[in-house]
Amino acid sequence: MRLWDGPTRVVHWGLVIALGLCWWTGETGRLEWHRWSGYSALGLIVFRILWGFVGSTTSRFRAFFKGPRATLAYLRTLSSRAPSTTVGHNPLGALSIVAILASLIVQITAGLFAVDVDGFESGPLSYLVSFEQGRVAAKIHGVNFTILQILAALHVAAIIFYLVYKRTNLIGPMISGRRAFDAEPHLSFVRWPRVVLVAAIAVIVMISLSKGLRF
Repeated sequence: MRLWDGPTRVVHWGLVIALGLCWWTGETGRLEWHRWSGYSALGLIVFRILWGFVGSTTSRFRAFFKGPRATLAYLRTLSSRAPSTTVGHNPLGALSIVAILASLIVQITAGLFAVDVDGFESGPLSYLVSFEQGRVAAKIHGVNFTILQILAALHVAAIIFYLVYKRTNLIGPMISGRRAFDAEPHLSFVRWPRVVLVAAIAVIVMISLSKGLRF
């Protein structure tokens, strides 16, 4: 059955590529490419945040939060090798996604205001803050990326755990959008005109911020 919509899957893998490029370009000093890979991540994040409110059933944030009781109940099932039958994100996976999204927001926001030690390289919104504040943003940008890497590593480790121990392939459905269930759940999927509208808003926000809100 259909589980994940196309936009969610495109954003997911788009962020994997964009963040990989952000890391590589940052490590190798390709700062122009680093900015553009960061802007790409910015556009994807804006789309995903909006999609969390107006997207398909499994993509909406309200489907993420199960509450502490449901989360604790789910924790007690982890020792069982029975395959996971959760439709969409399980309670722990949902918390992981929220943490990664929050870290991405911090990372991109800090990058927009960051200023390097010489003041030659700076984010498009750095003119709105003092040099000292820009340096703080740059430090946050660096420290938070380490946090983001840890969160990503934990996310990958969880996927491997589910694949090896729980015998549940979480990667395949994020590629194909489909997964088999014993009983078909009732899910709703958004039509393409809304996808185009949300994408247009995300592009406008991305371009506006990349230009420092100056036209």
